[in-house]
Amino acid sequence: MERISIVTDSTADLPPQLLAKYDITTVPLKIYFGDEEYREGVDITPDEFYQKLRSSPHHPRTSQPSPVEFAACYETLSQKSDRIISIHLSSKLSGTYQSAVLARDMVKIPVDVVDSKGASMMIGFAVLEAAKAAKEGINREGILEKIFDVVSSLRVYFVVDTLDWLQRGGRIGKASAFLGNLLNIKPMLTISDGLVTPVEKIRGKSRVMDKLLEKVSADTNKGPYTGTVLHAGCMAEAERYKEVLEKHFDFKELTISAIGAVIGTYTGPGTIGIIYF
Repeated sequence: MERISIVTDSTADLPPQLLAKYDITTVPLKIYFGDEEYREGVDITPDEFYQKLRSSPHHPRTSQPSPVEFAACYETLSQKSDRIISIHLSSKLSGTYQSAVLARDMVKIPVDVVDSKGASMMIGFAVLEAAKAAKEGINREGILEKIFDVVSSLRVYFVVDTLDWLQRGGRIGKASAFLGNLLNIKPMLTISDGLVTPVEKIRGKSRVMDKLLEKVSADTNKGPYTGTVLHAGCMAEAERYKEVLEKHFDFKELTISAIGAVIGTYTGPGTIGIIYF
């Protein structure tokens, strides 16, 4: 039986306890406030990031891991593994996937590099399913099939307070259609084929919950779902959304996930949403 290791990057937003439980290796992206450098999930937590975001005079910048960093990770894992499956942030949002592809050709151990075509727990759910399958002794083909099953069935809807952060970071994608007069308008977005894509404009924050419920209600698959409520520095709001969603829909599991520093650089604080499959 092949020993298969699962690798991802820090934008999967998986908490440390799950990384440890399922023996998942994470390669961190970096965040910069001026000259200060932080490795996501190593030097800075989501809470620390949003606090710094509010107080720092510098707008944060992000940086993908280099091919050398990925290759070093793969080399270390080759001491205990026969094969690696490496699952990453959408190639249309970052060069992280391409760095992993370049690193694959720098090592002797076979590596499958997967473009999740998503971000945050869109990656996280695919990684968790892969890691569970690897622990069960499922082979490469079976694990890849599970990953693609999850990726193809994921639904994501999120609402940002403002599009300024996405525009400033150059990750606005097709949501640029929403730019203009957004006074008291909350843009609902999704990620489709790896790109941030507009869904609809919501007038007033009080209607966000109703619109999220409406989107899940319209899903032709009626569950049971596995999902998570995403939030960017607004835990109390996320807890309220979780409570309401559990009352209305059949969730096998519904958690709360903090949007990490790298994705939070582009969504901005106050973002709320749901990812489920």
